[in-house]
Amino acid sequence: MKINLYKHVIITTLLSASTCANLFAQTADGAAPVAIAKEQIAKANNLAPTPPMGWNTWNTFQTKIDEPLLKGMVDAYVSSGMRDAGYRYFVLDDGWMSMERDKNGDLVADPKKFPKGMKAFADYVHAKGLKFGIYNCAGSKTCAGYPGSRGHEYQDARLYASFGVDFLKYDWCNTDSLNAREAYITMSQALKASGRQIVFSLCEWGNHQPWLWAGGVGELYRNTGDITASFDKNKNYGSWSALSVMSILDKQVNIGKYNGPNHWNDPDMLEVGNGMSFNEDKAHFSLWCMLSAPLAAGNDLRNMSPQTQSILTNKEAIAIDQDALGIAATRIYQADSLEVWAKPLANNQLAVCFLNRSTVAKDVAYKWQEHTINNEEGKLNADFAQAVYKLHDVWTKKDIGTTKKEFKQTLAGHSVVMLRLVKF
Repeated sequence: MKINLYKHVIITTLLSASTCANLFAQTADGAAPVAIAKEQIAKANNLAPTPPMGWNTWNTFQTKIDEPLLKGMVDAYVSSGMRDAGYRYFVLDDGWMSMERDKNGDLVADPKKFPKGMKAFADYVHAKGLKFGIYNCAGSKTCAGYPGSRGHEYQDARLYASFGVDFLKYDWCNTDSLNAREAYITMSQALKASGRQIVFSLCEWGNHQPWLWAGGVGELYRNTGDITASFDKNKNYGSWSALSVMSILDKQVNIGKYNGPNHWNDPDMLEVGNGMSFNEDKAHFSLWCMLSAPLAAGNDLRNMSPQTQSILTNKEAIAIDQDALGIAATRIYQADSLEVWAKPLANNQLAVCFLNRSTVAKDVAYKWQEHTINNEEGKLNADFAQAVYKLHDVWTKKDIGTTKKEFKQTLAGHSVVMLRLVKF
């Protein structure tokens, strides 16, 4: 099937984080109207000027973790090239603690899983040049039934600081009638009072529209339910569904404008290397980079295939994710399973990603001269009829011509072409 795009003139405005300063909205839980204000974000610590990058235990190991396993994973983190590619955080998800607090009400690392304690493990992570992350939940219990932080926020924050924690993922299970905004503000304040700089990752699944109020509360905030290693089919568990890559992508369309330095939309962790095809993994990673999303790998780092490693450590793709402007891509075209996403970059450059959502190959024909992309926040006016851009393929790492000529390529099913455009 051939898709001709050149009859369409696309004019879109891609909005960055600063546009949010005057946007007010009613939160889903009935709280008063709030705004992500410039001064609120400016007052926050500059802990995540670009989207945080790291690795999390959950997608591969769930609660089946222990010190020997994780030390091996730390070592693989370094030897695999992940650290050198820019990944920094090593995050323990649910299941690291004992089922009960101690007599003083403190959380305790499970002595069978971590016989030397959590501080010793954190020291091991830090000694490898990495930062250490940990998990808890705003409710009375975590999602796996371990003690949550409700009523213990300041106590837990001080404990994390004593461990040497650099990153807290804070979930939303067993929260009953809690007000989401207030619960996350409480933990945010507790972390700030702990005496240690700790990146705060809100994980309330987007139910309470955190993009409207979480800037300045945390550095990143989940905007969807849990991801699963499927490109376009959700996985039903009865009372809830794990979401496919495409389901999560669709949820990003209208909230990209709330993204920016120190307040990042989080479409959940990466499933690269966890069972999808090479093309699907590459598309998944490309789109997360286009979104300026946090990049949290979740595969077994000890057993990465060369293909998986080549995706996760592609520095050209990562550079698009980590671009200083922090502007999320906008979907500027869609027709018959073909989509085009565009993202302004620093230095008046541009990233463009062609996505084939279908399972069958499609021929793309795209006349650049008939398309204009305007972006006021990024001070970008890409009028391809007036200016010429060099096209660089991020995955083949080759220059493939300019915008003077029609872009033609066959896209395999569930695949992308990701380009960096540099003005002549």
